Amino acid sequence: MRTPTRHGPVECHVRGSGPPLLLLTANPGDHRDWDAVAPDLARDHRLIAVDWPGYGDSPAPEPAASASAMMFAEVAIDVADALALTATTIVGNSVGGYAAIRLALERPARVGGLVLVDTGGFTAHTWATRAFCWLKGREVVTRAIALRFARYYLHARTPDVAAILAHTDEGRRVPSRVAVDAAVWRSFAHPEHDLTERAREVRAPVLIAWGRHDPVVRLGREGAAAARAFGVEPVVFDTGHMPFAEDPAAFLAAVRPFLARTAMAA
Repeated sequence: MRTPTRHGPVECHVRGSGPPLLLLTANPGDHRDWDAVAPDLARDHRLIAVDWPGYGDSPAPEPAASASAMMFAEVAIDVADALALTATTIVGNSVGGYAAIRLALERPARVGGLVLVDTGGFTAHTWATRAFCWLKGREVVTRAIALRFARYYLHARTPDVAAILAHTDEGRRVPSRVAVDAAVWRSFAHPEHDLTERAREVRAPVLIAWGRHDPVVRLGREGAAAARAFGVEPVVFDTGHMPFAEDPAAFLAAVRPFLARTAMAA
């Protein structure tokens, strides 16, 4: 389902029936990242998995290097508006978590709950983290290390993780995807990406899910900051950056009770 946004059309992959569940991926990533849990969730939810501009089946923005975490948040808001979502639970991984929080802040009536998975938006930057964002923001670097970097932040080795790694390797051969990936990394150091204070204004119920072995957004730093902002303890998995792909059974066991509660409250 192609959906218009202020940054061009994006593809939303829809399956299942029931209360809507909006799925927002990491950078890089697309709707296939959710394949390990989508069949189970689609039994009683209408899944809407968004392909960010430049990924999956969505065309890249013009120019591709204009992409940013803030752009992705605006895309999420526009998708929710276009689909007239109300009291919808949003599941966001990494930059998808950042976008989900922005959606909850700017369109509170559209959000009934947030599942934030190793979410972005809570890095207390140092010279080292800013330097890494700058380095990773260079297209030549992103292209060169894409597969090795994904192997670094994905702790488990399962068929679903293998598929994500294969998609990542394919993506580094597409110039527009490399440009989007690098541009989003540059944006992580922007002050607008910091939600440490604004997150306290979110009124929707929040579940924080985190992989204890995530080396990029770390449980003891970014995870702890998110937990303080929302006043909830994270559910911790023996995984890296993508618990839903690395340990889908444990992820579903943790998330399903939360989804049931938000569905009842809607």
